[in-house]
Amino acid sequence: MSAIEDEIKSEIAEHKILIYGKGTKSAPQCGFTVETIQFFNKYGYPFEVINCLENMQKREALSQMTNWPTLPKVFINGDFYGDTDILDEMESKGEVEPLLKKAFGDA
Repeated sequence: MSAIEDEIKSEIAEHKILIYGKGTKSAPQCGFTVETIQFFNKYGYPFEVINCLENMQKREALSQMTNWPTLPKVFINGDFYGDTDILDEMESKGEVEPLLKKAFGDA
């Protein structure tokens, strides 16, 4: 396993909600990253955004690890969930809040 994959796995383990996107939480650099930040802001749980524009190796490794070519990439409690297209669908079924409560020990 490469050092970059080790780094990614460490980041995923460190954060209950992790978004790999374009830009940062305070300075997102694409509309999809903004949308994902807004999605999680409404739940009130802490989350982190890691900028993949600064590291093409990390971006490529993430695409290979997830089989998901685009950003953002969302991980919740260590599991990959795609992006807000997937999360919006999950939210409409009432699946997001229980998932977050479980991740943060509120369930």
